[in-house]
Amino acid sequence: MTMVIYGVALLAGCMLVGLIIGDVLGQLLGISANLGGVGIAMLLLIFVTGYLKDRGKLPEATESGINFWNAMYIPIVVAMAASQNVAAAFSGGMVAIVAGVLAVALGLALVPVLTGKKGDDARPLDPPASATMPPSRATTSDRS
Repeated sequence: MTMVIYGVALLAGCMLVGLIIGDVLGQLLGISANLGGVGIAMLLLIFVTGYLKDRGKLPEATESGINFWNAMYIPIVVAMAASQNVAAAFSGGMVAIVAGVLAVALGLALVPVLTGKKGDDARPLDPPASATMPPSRATTSDRS
C-alpha cells in the first residue's frame, strides 16, 4: 500500500512542477494563463518513470499507483478541456459556433475517406420490402 502512495506522490509532484512551468511560460509570453502545464506534467511523468524503471527503482506497486491515476486523470482533463471549449465557443459568438459545426461536419464527411470505404460499397441496414416478402405475395398482378 505504501508503494501505491509513492506512485500517487510522484504523479502529484510532476503535476505541480508542470503547472509551475506552464504558469512561468504564460507569464514570459505575456499571457495570463497556464501554457501547457498539464502536458508538461504528463511528459515529465513519462520521463521520470522511464528513468526510474531503467535504474530499477520503480517497484511494481508504485507503477500501479501511477497507472491508476493516469487512467483516472486523462479522461477528466479531456472532459474539462472540452467543456471549456464549448463555453468559449458560445461566448465567442456565431463565428465560433459555425466553425465548430463545420469542423464536425467535415470530420464526419472524411470518415469514409480515412477508412478506405466508398459510398457505393455500403450496404443498406434494412433490405428492401420486396426482399422480405415471400415470392407468392410479392405482387397482386400475378394472381390473374
